[in-house]
Amino acid sequence: MSKIPDIEPGVPAPGRSVGPIVSSSHLSGRAAELSELEFGLIVAGNAFNRWMVRCMNAAGLADLSPLDILVLHSVNHRGRSKKSADICLVLNVEDTHTVTYALKKLLKQEVVASERRGKETFYSITGKGEAICRTYAEIRENCLVDSLRTLGFSNTDLGSIASFLRGISGLYDQAARSAASL
Repeated sequence: MSKIPDIEPGVPAPGRSVGPIVSSSHLSGRAAELSELEFGLIVAGNAFNRWMVRCMNAAGLADLSPLDILVLHSVNHRGRSKKSADICLVLNVEDTHTVTYALKKLLKQEVVASERRGKETFYSITGKGEAICRTYAEIRENCLVDSLRTLGFSNTDLGSIASFLRGISGLYDQAARSAASL
């Protein structure tokens, strides 16, 4: 069987299998599929960050970073006030100063409030913050949830994917600890 020549060097001819799409083929070694997963996480993470910012802009709150938005939703979660350390823990953020900066921005926007209790500062959602999160949720329902259904994913499928991602994050955390001790 003769080899079908590439149309351009490095670009497979039509009908030819490309193989896994990896962002770092030099890291593939025994697991090209892991590089493929990592590339998918990178692309999905960037798309998710872009989505959050655009959705929050549409909800009426501009100039927030993806982390600022995650912190706002975390503060709003279950309507209970939270310490910055708890927010860091839930979001798996190691650099606490980034969450502290996000909280300062959110305080300035008057979507969160702070209260000192002894030596601790607790953050809670304001009425304005609650309204913004509600509008964000409505936009999310209209722009994202219905589109997701067209891909054929059920809520059970999404739950399984979420469970897998939480599991894989634990593996990466463990690998990071191992690498730090080398």
